[in-house]
Amino acid sequence: MQIRCTKPWLTIDAAALEALPGQLGIFELADGTGRVVYIGRADARSLFGLRSEVARQARAIPDATAFRFEVTTAYHTRHLELLMVHQADHAALPKYNEPMPSLGRLSPG
Repeated sequence: MQIRCTKPWLTIDAAALEALPGQLGIFELADGTGRVVYIGRADARSLFGLRSEVARQARAIPDATAFRFEVTTAYHTRHLELLMVHQADHAALPKYNEPMPSLGRLSPG
């Protein structure tokens, strides 16, 4: 199983956001250079799941030009995995993610 999100990037526009499912899951937002600037999740508190969360964060983050997502009921664990991978790869969290002091580390392998 691939730990990194490998889904294709989609351009942030009204049609793409409207086509998102109203399900639980995780998503990444990227800037124009393809750099991940935010890793988020649509959890049980999200009114319309991924559709509303991706749209809300895309409006709030001016750098965001593209997104990708995964539908999963294990959104909390998957969200932490993606944050840990990003931290391992770049020695920092994405630009718009809050520091998470309890974030673990991935073991090489």
